[in-house]
Amino acid sequence: MLEVTRKRFTIDDYHRLGDLGFFAESDRLELIRGEIIQMPNKKPPHSVANSRLVKRLILMLGEQAIVRGQEPVILPSDSEPLPDVAILKARQNEYLDSHPYPQDIILLIEISETTLKYDRETKLSLYAEDGIADYWIVNLVDNYLEVYSEPYQNQTGEFSYRSRRIFLPNETVALPSFPDLLLDLSTIFPQSPDSIDS
Repeated sequence: MLEVTRKRFTIDDYHRLGDLGFFAESDRLELIRGEIIQMPNKKPPHSVANSRLVKRLILMLGEQAIVRGQEPVILPSDSEPLPDVAILKARQNEYLDSHPYPQDIILLIEISETTLKYDRETKLSLYAEDGIADYWIVNLVDNYLEVYSEPYQNQTGEFSYRSRRIFLPNETVALPSFPDLLLDLSTIFPQSPDSIDS
């Protein structure tokens, strides 16, 4: 019986396909463990939270770190995800020579609404496997921040994080590597029109 196998791509393969015009500029694609993943379109609450978060982090961090929104990072597991927000170690050339690698990453953040299951499972295990020390999910479904730290591999070989904490929209949370900088979550989570009018 013929077995069906998946074609997996390296990061070089993925870049070559892009250079050859296989993808449209409007395509929202990620390379995850050698597979090309089509990401869903963003809804307005996702865009609002993402814009607010990037703006707030840039103001807070200034020149201490680099904040990027929806730009690639390169991971050893044949992956090039586009995290919604990345806080990176400051570098004079601002990563002009290459996209950031795990050793450059302070924090990765995903804004989750339609992609919550994917971000909690696929992205979480991917980031843990590649040694991303701190990972946050801005959970727009349950309206709280999920903070993950201490990546590890369990006895069955699966990767996850030892620590998971929940922060509510009326709380503050310290930025990894910058314990004196507290992010006010009320400035990030979008309010519904009903709550604004009341």
